[in-house]
Amino acid sequence: MLYYPVASVLVEAVTDDGRPTLTPVLTVLTDPFYTGALASVLAAPGTLLAGLVAWAASGFAWPGFGLVGFTAWQALLSTVASVALGLPGAYVLARFEFRGRETVRSLTAVPFVLPSIMVAVGFVATFGIQGTVSDAFAAVGLSRFSLVFTLELVVLAHAFYNAPLVVRIVSAAAERLDTRTLEVARASGASRWRATWDVLVPQLVPALGTAALLTFVFTFQSFAIVLALGGLELATVEVWVFSLVRSFDLQEAAALAAVEAAISLALTYAYLRYEAQQARSTSGPTLDRIRFGEASPLARRAVGAYGLLAFVVFGLPLVSMVAESLFGPNGLTLRYYRFLVEQQATAASFQTRPLTAVRNSLVFGAGTLVVAVPLGVTVSLLTARGGRLAQVGGTLAFVPFAVSGVVVGLGLLQSLVFGTVVFGHRIVVTGAVAIVAAHAVGAYPFVTRSVSPLLARLDPSLPEVARASGASRLRALWDVELPLVAGGVLAGAAFAFAISVGEFDATVILAENSGSYTMPVAVERYLSERSLGPPSAMGTVLLVVTAASFVVIDRLGGAFDG
Repeated sequence: MLYYPVASVLVEAVTDDGRPTLTPVLTVLTDPFYTGALASVLAAPGTLLAGLVAWAASGFAWPGFGLVGFTAWQALLSTVASVALGLPGAYVLARFEFRGRETVRSLTAVPFVLPSIMVAVGFVATFGIQGTVSDAFAAVGLSRFSLVFTLELVVLAHAFYNAPLVVRIVSAAAERLDTRTLEVARASGASRWRATWDVLVPQLVPALGTAALLTFVFTFQSFAIVLALGGLELATVEVWVFSLVRSFDLQEAAALAAVEAAISLALTYAYLRYEAQQARSTSGPTLDRIRFGEASPLARRAVGAYGLLAFVVFGLPLVSMVAESLFGPNGLTLRYYRFLVEQQATAASFQTRPLTAVRNSLVFGAGTLVVAVPLGVTVSLLTARGGRLAQVGGTLAFVPFAVSGVVVGLGLLQSLVFGTVVFGHRIVVTGAVAIVAAHAVGAYPFVTRSVSPLLARLDPSLPEVARASGASRLRALWDVELPLVAGGVLAGAAFAFAISVGEFDATVILAENSGSYTMPVAVERYLSERSLGPPSAMGTVLLVVTAASFVVIDRLGGAFDG
């Protein structure tokens, strides 16, 4: 479901008529459109010195680095924005005790279950020419404006997704800080701020580096946000691969996807190595939280200002989307929801039918559970056992994050949907089966990360007692271990279902020219039309489904920690 399709993309990138060749990849690397100023150097490495001389003679003008360079640039800006938006939230969670704190912490998992295309609709409803912010400007006599198809809005939407990741990772690290070193610094005469800067901040740098690197990987692979809010004008590698697939230029798409996969895997390897080097256990006194009401007036005002900013970035897009679905030019209306019902009956077979999209999403979600939950639990067993098996399990749990959904979708399309020969037999699967496979690949790591911590805390003697009583390994797992971690399994299943319902990257490729489209694909198709009402209505339906999944996750105490 993962390695074979991805390998098929790599093979397509390095073969021509069945013969090995590097020409497709080299064509991409030496095309200025893709690599900019590096293209001539990659084509003729001997020109590097002459190129540097010419660059110096031009006054060190900023060189362009093509599509790949722009993808890295927007990922860097998005990482900076995510860190800047997330750090204050991490400080609030780690430093203050207040009513609803655990709920706020649970909400940091929301971006993992919110469909990205739905969030894009919310940002259009907020920052578009007829959006909430533009309406507010017009109400006070200012000119309307739109941030759609601007880099600023793409970066802000990425911050929506990744700032909670920064909050989750950094606040967890801050809560584990050993304050004994702080006390030593204060006893040595350092002021509170100096001791914090010199002692506690360096302890948080590893967690901040982990969050930043992971954010960069995610935003480098971003697809739906850029496609909806930036289009081809701000295309990244993912968006351009999708464009090539749509134009049936599959070999160039595979070559570009191979280059992206190599970069993503290198970044992921760096992240895993960095995380492993920085991992440590902390013992001793930890940072005490203070009641928010006992904080200084300045601190309370600062937290209030941050709360307002957080609402604009995190809450207003969702509120605006729901409001857009309920209000028309003449006020409150249900006509957009009626449109969805009527579209089901009147749309031609080649058009997008809303109820078909809802049905497909629910069916694919159920299919994903059947595949992803057993797979995730199996990998959890590897992860929880310790030693080399734990390293294997940890790698298996993280690999899907390193490979973009577009690459997985392209690989499944080329290998299984178009057909592949195994031992002399041609195997072809339908787009629906391929979509379930793609969803399961993206979902099982969430099952693993929900179950593994619980399995690791179990007394290892419990299954051994069952084994000593004559039970098989599978029977001991079923009768003893799984009942004790049932909450984690159910939370992981809720995560898997939510991931399936919201998956867009692979689905939009596999559902092309077929009836296997889902709610996120329907939202994207409606978003390409003039009115924002239908995609907002479909997005609101999608929001209800994912919100229900999140409630299940929150009640069952999902243990996913990013």
